[in-house]
Amino acid sequence: MKPLHHPLTSRIELIDITKAWVAISLAFAFVYSGASFINGSLNNIFEIRFLILFVISLFTAGLGFLLHELAHKFVARRYGCLAEFRASDQMLYLAVGLAAFIGFIFAAPGAVMISGMVTRKENGLISLAGPLTNYVLAGIFFAGGLLFPAVGSIFSLGLGINPWWIGFSINAWLGLFNLLPFGNFDGRKIFDWSKVIWGAMVVGGFVLLWV
Repeated sequence: MKPLHHPLTSRIELIDITKAWVAISLAFAFVYSGASFINGSLNNIFEIRFLILFVISLFTAGLGFLLHELAHKFVARRYGCLAEFRASDQMLYLAVGLAAFIGFIFAAPGAVMISGMVTRKENGLISLAGPLTNYVLAGIFFAGGLLFPAVGSIFSLGLGINPWWIGFSINAWLGLFNLLPFGNFDGRKIFDWSKVIWGAMVVGGFVLLWV
């Protein structure tokens, strides 16, 4: 099936991607800085460490989120579907709120809305593209940390922050989190298509997190 000829993106999609990117990066900055209401450390957000972690999160969690959603979109377009990302404001508030209050990330900022007819296998492959992208990014960050440790030291500004490790762990976690087999998560559609591939992806995610 040939892809439909329609604009690659829209102003609405760009706005939604931007605000979701910022919100998710902010949530991860809360968690990695240890700033949360429940442990009485919200004042950490006024430290330079928090700002650096936010910037690092933009290029690790943010990159992981962006490429995850774009992977869904481009595979869906490959099957002739209309596809655009739409943010959920409520879920963005929840993500930042939970991170700031208890230091927990619930990363479901929105979804790629798909319009078109696809088979169960095609729907599974569209869903698989997102977590698989996160696993690939996790591998790239892991390799970067081994091959170019000095780069991480430069960007940490002497604060003991390892951008390579943050990028690796965030993307490994994002990939595994999205494999939850219920609701509107990618894992449900992958599970409905192939339980073997879903299981292999879950095992792969746990292996990455335990490296």
